[in-house]
Parts: sequence; C-alpha cells; structure tokens
Amino acid sequence: MTSKAPTGRKAYKGIAMEGIIAKWYSKSQEKSIEQYRSWAKLASDNIATDSRVLEIAPGPGYLSIELAKRGHYDITGLDISETFVKIACEKAVKVDVRVDFRQGDAAYLPFPDAVFDFVICTSAFKNFPEPVKVLDEIFRVVKSGGKALIIDMHREVSGREINEYVKRMRLNVVDSFMTKISFQMLVKSSYSKNQINEFVTKSKFSKYSIVDEEVGFELWLDK
Repeated sequence: MTSKAPTGRKAYKGIAMEGIIAKWYSKSQEKSIEQYRSWAKLASDNIATDSRVLEIAPGPGYLSIELAKRGHYDITGLDISETFVKIACEKAVKVDVRVDFRQGDAAYLPFPDAVFDFVICTSAFKNFPEPVKVLDEIFRVVKSGGKALIIDMHREVSGREINEYVKRMRLNVVDSFMTKISFQMLVKSSYSKNQINEFVTKSKFSKYSIVDEEVGFELWLDK
C-alpha cells in the first residue's frame, strides 16, 4: 500500500526550495559534479544491473542522472519541490538518460511496499522533520534483501574540517567563502551522531552501520 501525506503538511525544515532559490541552488551545484559522480559510483558498486533505485530528495537530479549514465537501472527520483522536479526532468532529457522524476513527500512515499532494490538520499536527511517516519517509509518500500544509503552532515563537524574540505574543492575566493558559510549554517541544523543512532533504533530497521566521512556520515541500512 502507498502512503498519503496529510493536506497542508510541511514536509521539510527551512525555506521552500522553489522558484529562483531552486534555480540558484541547481546552478551552484554544478561545481560539485565530481561529488555527485563519486556518490553515483558508490551506489553502482552496491547494486546489480536492472536494479530498481529510488533517490529521495534528488534536488536538481545530478546524482540520479550520473547513476543512469553508469548502467542499466530503473531509477526514480522523488522531491518535494515542483521546481526541482522540472529542472531535473529537463537535465535528464538534455543528456538523454531516463529517470522518473516526480514530486512527493519523503515521509509519505507514493509507492507500494517492497518495490525498490536500493534507496539513496544525500544531503537532505537533516531537512526532514520526521526522520523516523522517513526511515520507516524507506523500510516499507525496500525489497527484502535490499539496501538503503543516507549520506549527510552531522552536528559534530568542526570548522577546521569544513575549511579543509572546501579547500580541496578548489573554488574561487568568493565561492569558497560562500560555501564555507553555507556549510557552517547546515551544521547547525544537522542531527548529532547520537540522534542519528536514536532515529535508526526507533525505526523498523534492525541491521545498519554508520561510517564517518570527511564532513558527515554514511548510514547503511539493510532489510
């Protein structure tokens, strides 16, 4: 059975990523394309050909599109933003790959039970006001034996770690400054490691591992 979100519910924390804000974000993320390619490789290394994949909160669609370039997968991208869905669809058409981008709420996934082999969500988990509900929905739509991967920042990231990470991005002075400021703001809204552990233990997942990364974590979930 599918889940249906209550009418008028706000499915995210912070400002809505619509219109000019979403377009600005899409443009700014072009500079991070190597990161999206790295995540796409990580996903492809953990799934078989013809796997059915769901990306939650794909934004402008860079990760799903890069994954589609790497092999034959049935990929769906679900985002709460109408603008992001439109941008992602246009980008997929432009590079001639097939990804089913659609609008929807991560806490009320519009999909039947046990239909995806792999679910991935990057840089968005911190924005979900009902993280346990999102995890339970992921559990519901993943097939038995399937996996999910959540990648995001955590609150314990230090200013030094952010500075070193941004330095390796080799941005110009203005973009480097703005990126550091953005990361510092995101850290404040991120969940702590203890919170992440607590969310998973309260969810329907019983098998999981958390891997520390440069400025965040990888949460691997097995059904």
